[in-house]
Amino acid sequence: MTSEVPDQPPGVVGYAGVLRELLPIALWREDADGRVVQWSLAAQDLLGHRPEEIIGRPGNAVLVPDANRELAADLTRRVQAGETVVGTLPVRHRDGHRVTMEMWIVPAIDPQGRPGAMLVAVETSEVLHMRDSLAALQSLFTQSPIGLATLGPDLRFLRVNDALARMNGVPAAAHLGKRLTEVVPGVNAVALEAMMRQVLERGTPVVDVRRTGRTPADPDHDRTWSCSYAPLLDPGGRPLGVIASLIDITDGQRAQLEAERARTRFALLAEAGTRIGTTLDLDQTAREIVDLLVPQLADSADVQLLEAVLGPDDAAFSNRGVLRRLAVTFPDPSAPTAALAPGQTFKIPAGTVYERVIAEGRPMNLYANDVPALITDPRADPLRRYLAGLGSARLVPLVARGTVLGAVTVTRLGEREPFDAQDCVLVDELVARAALNIDNARMYTAQRRAALTLQRSLTNSAVPRVDGLELTGRYLPASAHDVGGDWFDVIQLPRGRTGLVIGDVMGHGIHAAAVMGQLRTAVRTLARHDVPPEWMLRSLDATVADLGENEMATCVYAVHDPAAGGCLIARAGHPPPAVVGATGKVTFLDGPPGTPLGAGGTDFRTEEVPLPPGSLLALYTDGLIEARHRDLDQGLDQLAQALGQPARPLEQLCDEILERLLPTAPQDDVAVLLARTEAP
Repeated sequence: MTSEVPDQPPGVVGYAGVLRELLPIALWREDADGRVVQWSLAAQDLLGHRPEEIIGRPGNAVLVPDANRELAADLTRRVQAGETVVGTLPVRHRDGHRVTMEMWIVPAIDPQGRPGAMLVAVETSEVLHMRDSLAALQSLFTQSPIGLATLGPDLRFLRVNDALARMNGVPAAAHLGKRLTEVVPGVNAVALEAMMRQVLERGTPVVDVRRTGRTPADPDHDRTWSCSYAPLLDPGGRPLGVIASLIDITDGQRAQLEAERARTRFALLAEAGTRIGTTLDLDQTAREIVDLLVPQLADSADVQLLEAVLGPDDAAFSNRGVLRRLAVTFPDPSAPTAALAPGQTFKIPAGTVYERVIAEGRPMNLYANDVPALITDPRADPLRRYLAGLGSARLVPLVARGTVLGAVTVTRLGEREPFDAQDCVLVDELVARAALNIDNARMYTAQRRAALTLQRSLTNSAVPRVDGLELTGRYLPASAHDVGGDWFDVIQLPRGRTGLVIGDVMGHGIHAAAVMGQLRTAVRTLARHDVPPEWMLRSLDATVADLGENEMATCVYAVHDPAAGGCLIARAGHPPPAVVGATGKVTFLDGPPGTPLGAGGTDFRTEEVPLPPGSLLALYTDGLIEARHRDLDQGLDQLAQALGQPARPLEQLCDEILERLLPTAPQDDVAVLLARTEAP
């Protein structure tokens, strides 16, 4: 199709309409003499010759390269004879370079009625580019796993590939001419159409819009797609419609959610390592468990231990089948939590879920209507009614070292997803870790109880009445959680003398208390044989060495003789005793310190210390003067200040020493023995 262009020389042919935008087509005509009589504007664009420059000139002379003149003359004769010629031929551009073109040369009558020719030509490179583009577009639509569609300005489908047809569960042909709301209304189609309309109006694409819904392809499950929309424009920028691409990311979303849940689980397990078992206190450990489980994994948590594993061995049989609640949390303000409080006990009724979980040592899930079975106390009807609104529960036995210690119960409210398989694995792992911490705390509590019993049986804090001395002593274990090997003793010796001893076995717990008991017995036995202080320490060193190469202790042994008015004192690596004169002057003995017992030392020496009437001798263990917040010299200075008024009542003075140097619970065992000399 050609059209006349105003204000152009005769013979000028206009552009070939829409085709020019897609594939510029050059048109020109030659008369019987081979002269150009018509020349299109597209030919001017492709070959550079303006109409006024070429019309009337021989086409072969202007447009045909020299090497092709003979071929061109032959083709002209064939066309004038009525033949149509199609081929790929080079054409000379105005600036001299060659342009390879796909040409159609057809017979055409010239203005005088003679046989001429019409030449239609397109640039070969443009044809190849269009061919490749069409092939790529066709391959994209037919082979791409991405759902693709083109929609017109009215947002009706013009083309749909098979991938999108499979996603929507609707044949590709059934899409054509319809809108999205008519094909798959169950994917929030109205909102998506509004977005596509916005793309058309603004001319800007929208990328990765997530939509979730159901299509006829999978009507029973929600699926998620990533949708992108771009405007379809012609070369002049006019909107022709919308290109839509869709990717089904349902599996990817699930994998991402699973990965996120896995990260959360690992983080929770790591947190459990730092939050559970921070102390060896049973109640504290149980509280740490419920604080970790709620609300991250559950809406409530309840930790219960069997009384048989909490009490001493002789009470185990009578407490069989009784559970004690150590910790519980119900953050929901509507829960009647007064029915569940730490410290409560109840006997496990036969046939209940608790009996099964504890007897079999295996966890158990409960759902919806089964949850109230968790409550066995008839007084807990309000709580049972509350539990009827829960969606799920899980009972997990507390098993450590092959022994069932109790159970942990976790629940979720009805509006929350029930515990799935992965939740159960995580809850069970956390409970298993907690069980080990609880068992450690339980064994520690039992060992500490035994150590305290042993220490009390071996340590007699009551001092006897002896000649020439006023005595008092104190023993303080390290806080409320540990005991050690500190001790003191007063032993009556022949000829009115008195043996004063204070010692510290390295370490804590029942073992240190047992070693202390053996040393105390050895001291008493040797003292009654009137063994001098330096020989006493040598014998004790051998005793400690016999107990094991890793055992060690420190000790001070003093023998007071009222007739001589003083003491003989020997030390084995122990802090120096303090002597306070009647005037209040404090002196720390600087005699030979000796080596700790068990180190193999034999060079123990005595120091003779005069103690006139009114003098005070203070023996103590290192827990009194050593602390994290002060060094040893500061501790000795504070002790000297506390001893500065020796005339005060001895009991009061001892209490003031402890109060001044130990304002808080001691960090180590402390033993103190004060002896004040009396007038004859």
